[in-house]
Amino acid sequence: MATPTSSSPFLGFILFSFLVFLCSLNQLGFALEGRETLENNHLTHMHTLQVSSLLPSPTCSSSTKGSDKRASLTVAHKHGPCSTLKLDKAKAPTVDEILQQDQSRVNSIHSRLSKKLSRDDLRASKDSTIPAKSGSTIGSGNYIVTVGLGTPKKDLSLIFDTGSDLTWTQCKPCARSCYQQKEPTFDPSQSATYSNISCSSSVCSQLTSATGNTPGCSTSTCIYGIQYGDQSFSVGFFSKEKLTLTSTDVFNNFLFGCGQNNQGLFGGAAGLLGLGRDALSLVQQTASKYGRVFSYCLPSTSSSTGHLTFGKSAGTSSAIKFTPLSKSGQGTSFYGLDIVGISLGGRKLSISTSTFSNAGTIIDSGTVITRLPPAAYSALKAAFRQAMKKYPSTGALSILDTCYDLSKYTSFSIPKISFSFSGGVNVDLDAAGILYAQKTSQVCLAFAGNSDDSSVGIFGNVQQKRLDVVYDVAGARVGFGPAGCA
Repeated sequence: MATPTSSSPFLGFILFSFLVFLCSLNQLGFALEGRETLENNHLTHMHTLQVSSLLPSPTCSSSTKGSDKRASLTVAHKHGPCSTLKLDKAKAPTVDEILQQDQSRVNSIHSRLSKKLSRDDLRASKDSTIPAKSGSTIGSGNYIVTVGLGTPKKDLSLIFDTGSDLTWTQCKPCARSCYQQKEPTFDPSQSATYSNISCSSSVCSQLTSATGNTPGCSTSTCIYGIQYGDQSFSVGFFSKEKLTLTSTDVFNNFLFGCGQNNQGLFGGAAGLLGLGRDALSLVQQTASKYGRVFSYCLPSTSSSTGHLTFGKSAGTSSAIKFTPLSKSGQGTSFYGLDIVGISLGGRKLSISTSTFSNAGTIIDSGTVITRLPPAAYSALKAAFRQAMKKYPSTGALSILDTCYDLSKYTSFSIPKISFSFSGGVNVDLDAAGILYAQKTSQVCLAFAGNSDDSSVGIFGNVQQKRLDVVYDVAGARVGFGPAGCA
């Protein structure tokens, strides 16, 4: 029998074939591994969503997150099924109207911060009881909370606004005018704890900074007046009353406006809760109890609820990352942020930090759509369009110019978007914070560019959806955490 040797041609062929086989397996493994890595990277940097999730449900689904916190109020979109107002759907503003009103608010903010109010803006109104335009703002995409006022307590649904300071509600007898609200109008004559502020009181003069208007005087009673960017206004008695936030959180002698002449687009709410930085804001008036700390989470859709929480427990989660308050908006109600970059799909966009720092940025609970400097928006839009090129594009929706027809899809993918703020803080937007939909055939990127580089940027409420947003005013910082509500 022949003995095989290393020089056997047959054995050499077998060895060579085996090595080729091993090599091909190895290459296949690398190819599969590379493909898996690419797919994993794709999944890591993309959101996959159901098209049906873009539009709100007709029924309310309350979130329990945040409800365990002691000084916490339920937040609802004023036009959604969770709203205490139960507004007529037929009378709700259209998406076009919401975005037009949003632009009015933005124009007003830009006017206020640029201090370029024209003579027309500053001119007294024809009716001497209506204040001059202050540049204060109200918009249509607002959220409401319910608080108690007076003794006995009357529940009132108020729009809460980080861009306003004075809290006010409509009051009987509505001496001049009241718009239609869902709840009974507050009657100060039926409260045992109501009193007016006199013209000679030092707090009367504080109205100038809180409202942008010099207070008036009527038979020794201090008169406030505030007008908003969309020409809505409230005028009335500057007063103090018992404010009840929760059963254990009650504040005597809370300073507020008792409106006797009110008109505007307040959507059936009884008035406004001011969460700005002025001495008359709720944040400052409750400082001894809450330490000038509050947080909120805005729900993903109008058919869910969020929360507005007061006190230091609001920002204790390790998931909250804080960035310092900037000088943007300083000297006004607004809270400033320093944006240093934006990433899309895991890649940082090529935007100079000076693009953001030139005009600065504020965070605002009442502005719907985030406004970016023109160069920053152009870079974001171009990258988003590239990532979405497999989906059919469609016409613009008001101020939104990057829109898609997803009506033939059941699911789709969008790139994740992250904002970088000073202090090394990176905030991933929730999937709900990237798009704005009128219908499934018109789904748009929820950002817009400012008209010029000198206009302040605004981090709006769509981008804040589902984030825990913590305002530590005493610590001069704002924090962000993920998935704070449904």
